[in-house]
Amino acid sequence: MIAALPKAVSAQFSTSTLTFNADDVGILNFALLLEELEATFYAAAAESGKISDSTELEYVRVLGAQEAAHVTFLRSVLGDQVLFRTADLSFNPSGLNAILKDRITILNTAVTLEDVGVHAYNGAGTSLTNPTYLLAAGSIVSVEARHAGGVRALLGRPTTQPDSDRLVSDNDLVASLNPFKGRAYDELFTPKQIVAIVGSLGILNNPINGALVA
Repeated sequence: MIAALPKAVSAQFSTSTLTFNADDVGILNFALLLEELEATFYAAAAESGKISDSTELEYVRVLGAQEAAHVTFLRSVLGDQVLFRTADLSFNPSGLNAILKDRITILNTAVTLEDVGVHAYNGAGTSLTNPTYLLAAGSIVSVEARHAGGVRALLGRPTTQPDSDRLVSDNDLVASLNPFKGRAYDELFTPKQIVAIVGSLGILNNPINGALVA
């Protein structure tokens, strides 16, 4: 399976630590990391040979292209404040193989990543003070939500995330971030919670630290 990954991904061996401070630059770089993960996942999924339906395959490719565009966009917004290169990211071949093993696993992983993206952008967005960064984040989060709904539809799952699908329980939600719980809105997750979810997928080797995710 790993042979199906983009050459630039399978050739990466760096295990650089990714450090995110609790400020605007740290938040937008953290968002960039999530977009890099999504772009890598979709590129690998499209080349895995596990999506046989041509319509679904084209959909996966379109999502991948949009995530790659998000990466380019965030890097342009951050400019010289970018904290890592794409080449600094080290992906775990066995972890990637596990989430690429079949159509159902691929699409369910896509739902997880897209849902997590929505929760992450909403959670971190409350701390952004730079209006340009806030606009950048806001322009992406709605696209992530549409992606999640679209992939859910392919699986015959509810197009909006039910509580039973949520990876952070009510008891673990930060109350100050979620004053409207139970009123049909997307819960806000902390960066620390997002790191735990991403870590559970076993696809990224790089350690993640810093005040933002503490």
